[in-house]
Order: sequence, then structure tokens, then C-alpha cells
Amino acid sequence: MPPLSSWPEAARRGVLGVFTDIDDTLTTEGAITADALAALGGLKAAGLHVIPITGRPVGWSEPFAQAWPVDAIVAENGAVALVREPGGRLRKFYQQAPAEREENFARMQRVLARIEREVPGARRAQDSGGRETDIAIDHSEFTRLPQERIDEVVALMRSEGMNATVSSIHINGWWGAHHKLSGARWIARTLLDADLDAQIGRWVYVGDSTNDVMMFEHFPHSVGVANIRRFAAQLSHPPAYVTQGERGAGFAEVARAILQAR
Repeated sequence: MPPLSSWPEAARRGVLGVFTDIDDTLTTEGAITADALAALGGLKAAGLHVIPITGRPVGWSEPFAQAWPVDAIVAENGAVALVREPGGRLRKFYQQAPAEREENFARMQRVLARIEREVPGARRAQDSGGRETDIAIDHSEFTRLPQERIDEVVALMRSEGMNATVSSIHINGWWGAHHKLSGARWIARTLLDADLDAQIGRWVYVGDSTNDVMMFEHFPHSVGVANIRRFAAQLSHPPAYVTQGERGAGFAEVARAILQAR
């Protein structure tokens, strides 16, 4: 993976906005760092769009959508978006209709119980109470699962017809056609009236794990923060560039590279 320093200045100069993962990309040890928060603010102050897109639940994301200098947060791997309206109220947007969400939610709870029953050591993520459209098994946040157990959880989810992805901390499963890329396209269209695919060369994606592979593949200006190297052997499409710093420090590097070219 080439270093971020090899990213051409001309390409950085044309950037319109940044999509970014949250866990272990903006955050370090579970919290956003001062440099990463300042980087978000610097990008917004320069007139760029900034949209975190995460596997975290919508309930968990609400305080950050309120407090961070961002256009929106897209949660649950593209299923739900939170937008702060004038006056501070959060508006919630969904990709799935209410009846579909209700039916899927009941089915997912049965799968979640089956995973905990059948896969030794598997435990639902502690943020599960805030989830509306997916389920999550903790593998590296508060519980440690070896790779073979992670593989078992993924296989079980897929045997139930679910989509399954592995982030730096959780294994997420859901039914539906949404994913991070479709969520990015959807929020660009909904919020900005923009065709993301037509503008893809002017957007950046920043991530850190295997559930970012689709984004790395589609965004020509994709960046992995340095801790992405943990997953290097599992990346079918690595990012175009990689930072020197890990986690929030790496994201701050990306922001500086963009702002220095403007």
C-alpha cells in the first residue's frame, strides 16, 4: 500500500468531501481524539462535506451526530442516516420500509440467540440495544474471539441468508441490499442531490478494516489508517494509500493532506 505522501496534490485539490469509518479510524481506544475532532472541524470549515459511515447502531450514533461537525452520520452499514436539522433536532432516514424493518428485526433476534447458543464465546455487542436493522457480535471491543470463531459466526449468518461483514471490533449481519457503498450513494443523493458515482473522483474514503473493502475498491482516493495493516492479508482490495499514523492520528493526516492542497 503506497504511503499517503504519494497522493498527488492535484487530486487532493479537487476533493469535495470525505466519507469515513468511525471505529479505529476516527476513534482511538473507543473515543474520538482531539486531533481527529479538529480535523473534522477543519474540513467542514473549508467547505467540504464530511460524512461518517459506520457499522455502529443508530442509537449509539445519535450523540455524535449532534456534537460532531459533520453533514450526517450513516449508521448500521448504510441502513439509517442521522441528519442534524436547523435548531439541532436530529432527523432519521431509512433505506428500508417500516414493515420490512419490523419483520427483519424479529428474525434477527432469533439468529442472534442462535449464534450465542452455538458458537462458543460469542456474545452480542454491548451496543446492541441501539440497533434497528442489524445484529452485531463483539470480537475485539469487550470480548476476544479467535479467527476461527469469527469465521463460524460469519458462516452462520450467511447460512441464514444474511449479509455479514467484519469490522475492527464487531461482526455485523443483516438482511437487505444496503451496505456502506449503497449508503454513501443514498445519502449523497438524499442530502446533497448529488450523483456520487459521477463525482467519485472528487470524494475520499478513509477506513481501517475488511468491511471497508467495497469502499476501497470503488473510491479512487481511498485511504487506510496505518492500523489497516492488521487486516492486510484479508483485503481483496486494499486502499490506494495508507497513513503513517494509526486511528485518529491517521485521519488527521488525511485531513491535513487535503487542506494543504487547497
